[in-house]
Amino acid sequence: MKKLIYVVAVSISAFTFQSCGSGQKDAKESADSLNMAKDTSTNVAETGGIAVDEADSKFATQAAVGGMAEVELGKLALEKATNQQVKDFASMMVKDHGTANTELMAIAAQKNITLPSTVDDEHKKTMEDLGKKTGADFDKAYVDAMISGHKSTLKLMEDESKDGKDAELKTFATKTAPIVQSHLVMINKISDSINK
Repeated sequence: MKKLIYVVAVSISAFTFQSCGSGQKDAKESADSLNMAKDTSTNVAETGGIAVDEADSKFATQAAVGGMAEVELGKLALEKATNQQVKDFASMMVKDHGTANTELMAIAAQKNITLPSTVDDEHKKTMEDLGKKTGADFDKAYVDAMISGHKSTLKLMEDESKDGKDAELKTFATKTAPIVQSHLVMINKISDSINK
């Protein structure tokens, strides 16, 4: 019972800190904190435990944030982009990353991994910055954000594919990496064509 009270207190504290002004955790940091509280060796009865190690749960939260950001930025580009190639790419982002997000959520649910419900502060800032741009300026900034985002996502997937401990997350990363690679090739070509 003491452990249950402790876990509830930790959870309430996490949400309290999340709502405070400075020192506020973003969605990814909060999810990582909740996952760390799910210690499989001592809290299984109270928390349900977590079926993966810390590195795998951090991969899952990072992949979830990146995937959500790709979908949200894609939707923004569908509204604001003027270049048809950019719009087509944005549509593919919503579809492909939406599918990957659904698959990751299913794996996370099986493993009792808490995923963030919104994007982190870094991606929020990118969305805000892009939201202020229009026309060709928007197209260029969106393409630049996609190149940067896909490079880091590709590294994330490749690292998990090599070093992951959980078989399902490792398989997810191995399957997702070539899709992210193809997106990166495509967005680099679009970048070359609009920056001529």
